[in-house]
Amino acid sequence: PSAVVVKSNGGEVTLDKPYQRATVRTGGTSAPALDQTDAARVRAENTMLFDFVPPAPQRYAVYFDAGNTSLMPESQREMTTALMVAMARTGSDIVITGYTDTMGAVVSNDELSLRRAQQVRQMFIDRQFPAGRIEAVGRGERELAVPTADETPEPRNRRVTIEVR
Repeated sequence: PSAVVVKSNGGEVTLDKPYQRATVRTGGTSAPALDQTDAARVRAENTMLFDFVPPAPQRYAVYFDAGNTSLMPESQREMTTALMVAMARTGSDIVITGYTDTMGAVVSNDELSLRRAQQVRQMFIDRQFPAGRIEAVGRGERELAVPTADETPEPRNRRVTIEVR
């Protein structure tokens, strides 16, 4: 919960409920007038502002063979779709995050996940997406898509997620 205090020469009111409004009269000596609105009215009264809200991020996942950076053939379509969406969005950027399954040492998996993310990043750059608008990171075997015990091969965990924002 949060609140905003609106003060004027004539007093103050606290806005502590969704869609409350306070109106302060110029030069007035009375307390701000308090009223209530709703989401639909706020949207209707501020259409131009809502037109500038960027679209929600789009998320994609591509998958890899065990222990390497070879992209699975069926993931090529997903790459193409992600690139088309990114190119169609004005000013978009991409966050690429690499992951591994739990096979192997944690340090090796961290390195492998980063190499996977960097490879996907390079694929976007090779297809003319601006390099400065792509971030690539590796998370290793953290944040498994499918929770498994250590040293468990799981193809759905050998992935790179692509977030087009």
